[in-house]
Amino acid sequence: GISIANLVNYWASSLHPWGWRLSLGLAGVPAALLCFGSLLIVETPTSLIERGKSEKGKATLERIRGTKNVEPEFQQLVKACETASEVKHPYHRLMRRDGHPRLFISIILQVFQQLTGINAIMFYAPVLFQTMGFKNDASLLSAVITGLVNVIATFVSIAIVDRVGRKALLLQAAVQMFICQGAIGIILLKDLHLTNSLNPTVAIVVVILVCCYVASFAWSWGPLGWLIPSEIFPLETRSAGFSFAVCSNMLFTFLIAQAFLSMMCHLKAGIFFFFAGWILIMGTFVVFFLPETKGVPIDQMTERVWKKHWLWARFMAEETNRV
Repeated sequence: GISIANLVNYWASSLHPWGWRLSLGLAGVPAALLCFGSLLIVETPTSLIERGKSEKGKATLERIRGTKNVEPEFQQLVKACETASEVKHPYHRLMRRDGHPRLFISIILQVFQQLTGINAIMFYAPVLFQTMGFKNDASLLSAVITGLVNVIATFVSIAIVDRVGRKALLLQAAVQMFICQGAIGIILLKDLHLTNSLNPTVAIVVVILVCCYVASFAWSWGPLGWLIPSEIFPLETRSAGFSFAVCSNMLFTFLIAQAFLSMMCHLKAGIFFFFAGWILIMGTFVVFFLPETKGVPIDQMTERVWKKHWLWARFMAEETNRV
């Protein structure tokens, strides 16, 4: 969607004086596709079982796994759904001490996702590149390039996330993003301050660094910021917990979008050092506080992940006592 929007903006920029209206109006096309496409989404086995459609749930599970031998997993899902149905107040359940680690991580990942600076760069890529000295068409074209990189790199995550793990991708990307942000900041601080524009060679280097930054985000903090919260909550609080994650993402997307232009005007090249500092904090958080969830079924997450973590295990005593 971002990539297509960039292409439309690049094309419509030459349509004077009504091209901007076309850009805004065409946003209704993907909205309509999302609306009708949602009708084609297949229900998950868990959702079907929760609503009493056990046979359909089992058939869907068999189709997902590619085998008829799913009885043990199916029975685990049935048991988990029965347990979840006994919880009448999921938000109250979520606020118990044993729910705090899950809630905290789901929210902080969304906050960190925005503090990478990705939406600031993707939203304002044309403005950003113009500030660096690119002409209008060149800045829009650069935004198209970064959008395409974003699309391609997302498929990298799809291909390898279940092989290399969540933490490995997040840490590798944190290092890559930190280097790219720092390098861009140094280049702009040195060259843009002196001449108020970049020579063509340096401008190309900046675009390459931005692309490397976007690529690392697209195969890590972008998709995993949504994937991990969907994995860490038990079924009885999953919807409630994920709602907090979504709200946190929307709130910080709004805050960063509103603040970025003012920050760029005041901090100039320093805006990249600002985001680089947050990326350093994010990488440290992943090392010490984020548990690995690769290959762990939702119903086994507490025993195999939370109760074995050096910090979060302390919060699980209440859940053990209640059980």
